[in-house]
Amino acid sequence: MRHIERHRSDRAGWLRASVLGANDGIVSTSSLIIGVAASGATSASIAVAGFAALVAGAMSMAAGEYVSVSSQADTERSDLTREADELKSQPAHELAELTNIYVRRGLEPTLAAQVAAQLTAHDALAAHARDELGISDALSAKPLQAAVASAGAFAIGAALPLAALAVIPTAQRILMLSGATLVCLALLGYAAAKTGGSSVKKSVLRVTFWGAIAMAATALIGKLVGVSV
Repeated sequence: MRHIERHRSDRAGWLRASVLGANDGIVSTSSLIIGVAASGATSASIAVAGFAALVAGAMSMAAGEYVSVSSQADTERSDLTREADELKSQPAHELAELTNIYVRRGLEPTLAAQVAAQLTAHDALAAHARDELGISDALSAKPLQAAVASAGAFAIGAALPLAALAVIPTAQRILMLSGATLVCLALLGYAAAKTGGSSVKKSVLRVTFWGAIAMAATALIGKLVGVSV
């Protein structure tokens, strides 16, 4: 019988960017709308502020993710280049280094030396990248993927409170939008936990708690300022 394993670590890059983008889109846009509404702004001003938050936020998330993950990718490339040079100039030292890594992981010295020698013969740089530097294809930095995932998720997340705003009565805008936002955040936490294979309860509580704090803070600021935008 064939044994099939399903791991989720290869989703780490785009999942992190997507969850961050969607969470930021929902929380920041809802918080902005609630803060502006609490100041006594008109419905048109609130809608414009929310739409501007969607566009600006999505572009900011894309740029931020691309720059930060590109920096990580540059560091990985630099480390790989340095490691390739060391493999050429000090092959014996690098082989001993790889052997010691396997010994520390629990292999007997003789077996560790054999494993290191075979992996070096097969692909020395890949072995050192994976076991010495912790760089693998599944977890390596992918700037464009992170930027697209984050910006797209932010736009989708920001669109939810804007859509809710269109159908919520003006008199109940702040209370109902807050409730709708918490529901959206709970669903996001649930989806992220299921996709990543983590605790649903912890994920839901984490995103809803911080979302509630953000909305409460901006509502308070809007009330204190009390100036229409």
